Amino acid sequence: MFTTNPFAELSASIPPSMMQTYIVIMVILVAGGTLFDVIHKKSAKYFFDNWRKERGKGAQQVGGGDMVSLAVQTAVIDVATSGEFCNARRRIAHLLTMYGFLAYVITTVIMVFGYPTTATPTPAILPQLWTIGGLLVCLGGYWFWFFIRVDVAAEGNSPFRIVRADLFILSLLASTTFGLIWAYLQAAGNSWSTVFLGLYLFATTVLFGSIPWSKFSHMFFKPAAALQKRVAEADGSRSNLPAPADKPEVFGSIPRLPRNY
Repeated sequence: MFTTNPFAELSASIPPSMMQTYIVIMVILVAGGTLFDVIHKKSAKYFFDNWRKERGKGAQQVGGGDMVSLAVQTAVIDVATSGEFCNARRRIAHLLTMYGFLAYVITTVIMVFGYPTTATPTPAILPQLWTIGGLLVCLGGYWFWFFIRVDVAAEGNSPFRIVRADLFILSLLASTTFGLIWAYLQAAGNSWSTVFLGLYLFATTVLFGSIPWSKFSHMFFKPAAALQKRVAEADGSRSNLPAPADKPEVFGSIPRLPRNY
């Protein structure tokens, strides 16, 4: 399993062109779903209108060099290392899930398009990274779901309580979990692999097809929001805001009020 391209093995029963078409459809769903989310919720219009208003309140102008510096800081601190999270456990869980998902998706695309059949040997590093990426997603995701979520850790709710906002994390965990199980069963020659392949495809389709109703598109908005915050602090438009009396626990990028509020 760790050195075998599961998609190349699958090509014995499913044409590589069908797998490649499926990935293209998922990319279209991501692009279309994000665009629909932006237009329907008018989040982009609100974001840029608010940015223009805030910049108009600034006491000083931010030059091109400063803007580049702020963009680099945003990429390194807010994006690459998830510096927005104050809670160390939540930050680690987020990083495990994020980098695991990136490794999982990128290696999937490379193996399906670059090494679609067993006729072309797949470098061992690719299925290894695919497996490690999936395991990291499961580690970070299940850790968050059962132990770190605010409504579970702070409010004592059951970890099995599900709301619509959980669609993204649950479909992500289902996709990677079923994918890993399918790859293992296929490598072992177990007939149940077909069942888990179907579950894997269903969960993956839900993950990428439910963007207008899940938090998937937030990953595209959060870097822009982090950059806006840094620019506002640099030009002074946030300087007139009072400092919080007690720093609240952060749930994603949304401040959570104390329970006795």
